[in-house]
Amino acid sequence: CPPERSAGGRFVRREVYVLGSVAAVLVVTFGVAAGLYLSSEKRAKSDVRNRAAAANPSRLERSHSHSLGPDDAKVTLVEFLDPECEACRAFHPRVKKLLSQYPKSVRLVLRYMPLHQNSVYAAGALEAAGEQNRFWEMLEVLFQNQPAWGNHQNPRPDLIPGFARQIGLDMAAFDRSMKAGLYRTLVEMDRSDGVALGVSGTPSFFVNGKPLVRLGYDPLRAMIEQEISR
Repeated sequence: CPPERSAGGRFVRREVYVLGSVAAVLVVTFGVAAGLYLSSEKRAKSDVRNRAAAANPSRLERSHSHSLGPDDAKVTLVEFLDPECEACRAFHPRVKKLLSQYPKSVRLVLRYMPLHQNSVYAAGALEAAGEQNRFWEMLEVLFQNQPAWGNHQNPRPDLIPGFARQIGLDMAAFDRSMKAGLYRTLVEMDRSDGVALGVSGTPSFFVNGKPLVRLGYDPLRAMIEQEISR
């Protein structure tokens, strides 16, 4: 179509108006469709994990799993983590806050889900520390120093024994445990359980066997409070 002259003497193309309107409608339609798709995808993933947890309750906790909190707590919070995961490090203070808020009602169980280059080695250091009843202290020092030893561009796992020494571990016993490598079997069992439960990233949480769909402090607290109030 030829250009039309407007009342002000300017030329405007009718096609611009038409295409602009169509584009606006398409953008809105695409946005709504994308939102519905992501929502349905999230629900689908939640359903898969719910079914997996219901079908595999024994995979949520093993005899070697480390835990904090009373055995008779109303809520068992299972966390699959990777000691080299930045998100796990960032979320860790929130987990501790929840434990402090509900000291008699929540029991935390930690499982491994190795996803990075030095994850298994770091888990081995945690298990070696656990043999000396210092698992939680080792976890704290690993998270505190994660940017130094767990940098993905320049990892320094050789620093980890120094952190073990820093918290006062018997280094001879620590070295023996690391060389024996028995921790690899435990880590692989945790990883296998996580896969069976639908875990694909870290940190991942289960509250009394129910998966946390949207990672965040408020959603996790809400699930815990719901279980406590039952």
